[in-house]
Amino acid sequence: MKKIVVGGQIDKDEVFALVEKYADGKFTAEVKSDLDAAMAIKSGQADFYLGACNTGGGGALAMALALLGRENCETVSMPGKVMEDEEIRQSVRNGKKAFGFTAQHKEIVVPILMDELGKLGE
Repeated sequence: MKKIVVGGQIDKDEVFALVEKYADGKFTAEVKSDLDAAMAIKSGQADFYLGACNTGGGGALAMALALLGRENCETVSMPGKVMEDEEIRQSVRNGKKAFGFTAQHKEIVVPILMDELGKLGE
């Protein structure tokens, strides 16, 4: 079973609840500090990282960017702009491991991410 870690600077409990809601028995999830969450991905203890902040890229992904590199991270929403569904799905298919978004968009992006992550390996 794949593991998702929830990091980011705000709304961790709400993001975690959404991850659990859409896990569909395919994922376990855990809330961690940003550093611990990024380290879990880097060490192979977790498979994917989801994080929220006010900008979608700063506090949501700072540690993931530093430890995993830009090539493994994607900002799927920022103030006033959410990626199109297909763009979000393509970022998953392209192998991204860490996803940042604004807290205001969590109800929009988490279901899409969970759906597409759930298709990996099918």
